[in-house]
Amino acid sequence: MFESLTEKLESIFKKLKGKGLLKEEDVDAALKEIRLALLEADVNFRVVKDFIQKIREKAVGKEVLESLTPGQQVVKIVNDELCNLLGKSNVRIQLAPNPPTIIMMVGLHGSGKTTTSAKLAKLFKKEGRRPMLVAADLQRPAAIDQLITLGSQIDVPVFYSREEKNPVNLCIDSIKKSRLDGRDIIILDTAGRLHIDESLMTELKEIKKNVNPKEVIFVADSMTGQDAVNIAKNFEDQIGIDGIILTKMDGDARGGAAISIISVTGKPIKFIGTGEKIDMLEPFYPDRIASRILGMGDVLSLIEQAQKTFDQKEAEKLQKSIMEDTFTFEDLRDQLRKMRNMGPLENLLNMIPGFNKIKDINVDERELVKVEAIINSMTKKERKDYSIINGSRRRRIALGSGTTVTDVNRVIKQYIEIKKMLKMFKGKKGFKLPKLFPF
Repeated sequence: MFESLTEKLESIFKKLKGKGLLKEEDVDAALKEIRLALLEADVNFRVVKDFIQKIREKAVGKEVLESLTPGQQVVKIVNDELCNLLGKSNVRIQLAPNPPTIIMMVGLHGSGKTTTSAKLAKLFKKEGRRPMLVAADLQRPAAIDQLITLGSQIDVPVFYSREEKNPVNLCIDSIKKSRLDGRDIIILDTAGRLHIDESLMTELKEIKKNVNPKEVIFVADSMTGQDAVNIAKNFEDQIGIDGIILTKMDGDARGGAAISIISVTGKPIKFIGTGEKIDMLEPFYPDRIASRILGMGDVLSLIEQAQKTFDQKEAEKLQKSIMEDTFTFEDLRDQLRKMRNMGPLENLLNMIPGFNKIKDINVDERELVKVEAIINSMTKKERKDYSIINGSRRRRIALGSGTTVTDVNRVIKQYIEIKKMLKMFKGKKGFKLPKLFPF
């Protein structure tokens, strides 16, 4: 996410910070480079023009150019303006005072609307709500089947009909059903097309008019860049939207859609999809995203991801095993699984400030899979006491895990190093288990 833009901006800021004093022409030269970097990242031309103008007005002031750290002051101004451009603060989906809250999902075919509907339902369910999904895309039977499959995965009911041909009637019936079943949130997965056409817009207008949703959420594929922005504007003009969810942000190295779409539509981004897994939907925090774009990491999101994954009781159990020096291969395997559940490892590491500057670290999640396979090939006795793993046992473990004896030796060596490190922690007064990565 934003990888190429981040690299270019960091290079520009490095030059600025390297100068003791800044002149107006230095700022102008930097702004010219920032402008080009944003345009190359597929940010809307008018958005870039306004953004650069606002930064220039603040950056060439006397208090900046004559300050002790003018380069850092300019970076702060860029950060503040980027936060403003991205929407200032997180905006959640508004709930109706009298249930059910009806959320109407709209967007083109292929934007990830159906998967995002399920992700949203799962998120509400985690918050203690009782969501219901509605398969209102009657154009494609496959869309109904997909939503049914996703609903069963997250244990959320899906309202659908194979016989009904009118999506408006289906949506009205779903509201009656939700009241009977005590469902407090209805998520309507409406039809999409490969491009905007009159029949699609007529259908969506009719649904909106008859069910009066609390929120209309436009789902956009961020990888389509300026197309996503233009389509969003079209939906806002014709249907009226209340917010945006950007999908496939993990695959978008440029990030132009995220930076442009708020200014162009005047509507907030409420969530971003950061992966294919059903729980990879993050609330959109402008300040955190600005921090990621400028290469400053996103520690708050990293902590939140960790807190979702690591259970307090399990953490206490792990701490006890460290204190009693009984940290086993089974403990190591459990922690590796939890780390992998937090999401793609590269995404997590890029939330750590400065990590993106380290070029010689190869993040290969296959190595974690290999380690787990090796641990799984051990007997219960071997997992509890590594000292019994002799040469013949190592050969058997390698054969059972589809790896080599060298791989097995390396995992055992790493495990011994982790145990040594934990022993050092244990000896420290008031030792508490680290919150993020438990080993």
